[in-house]
Amino acid sequence: MKVAFTLAYNGTHFLGSQTQQETSNTILGNVTQVLNQLGINDKVIASGRTDKGVHATGQVCHISLPKYWRDLAKLKRVVNQMLPSSIIIKKIVTVDDSFHARYSAKKRVYRYIIKTEESNPFESDFVTFLPNAALAEIKQNIKLFEGEYDFSGFMKTGSDINSTQRVIYRAFYYRYKDCHILYFEANGFLRSQIRLMVGALLQLKKQEIQEQLSLKKEHKIRPAPPNGLYLAKIRY
Repeated sequence: MKVAFTLAYNGTHFLGSQTQQETSNTILGNVTQVLNQLGINDKVIASGRTDKGVHATGQVCHISLPKYWRDLAKLKRVVNQMLPSSIIIKKIVTVDDSFHARYSAKKRVYRYIIKTEESNPFESDFVTFLPNAALAEIKQNIKLFEGEYDFSGFMKTGSDINSTQRVIYRAFYYRYKDCHILYFEANGFLRSQIRLMVGALLQLKKQEIQEQLSLKKEHKIRPAPPNGLYLAKIRY
């Protein structure tokens, strides 16, 4: 039986989401360890990877279960008891055999959270504090990213991909209480693309962002810190 499960996690103390041979201290590394202890040995496939320090409220994975695991409510309860408290399965549902967490995804939604007050130790792992952020410019310039572009100017070097073309359907700023939120929805993202786009919004002027998007001129961009970034939702 094939199932999909939705994960939420605090990525602060993990070395990213993907399994790694050198360490089990990743999100899927921990999930895989727990599943293996329950006799579930199929490889866990996620909708995509998140970097070290990045969080998720809606990461989706799929896996095939052995015949003796049919009680999904019990499986969810047992796995959550065994996982670190910073990782939780929100739901498990059965899916068609053709479902693939990564390749069946139509859209991916990320949010980046900024606060403009002074940093405090209780939120510093979950919000990027930028007292001098130019919010009016950010609100205007974030719309520049909407559309289909070659985003090779917003990609971490060393990425192994077939195409750097991506479509961003929506990119906008909104405020929720004392949080300033940057919303990105696309058919997919390149490695560190969102952190580099946020970095561009914080460091570059409108014309410079346009030059980077059109590949007319390359500007050096520092990626925004990972702690403010959340994988929010996968749309199928």
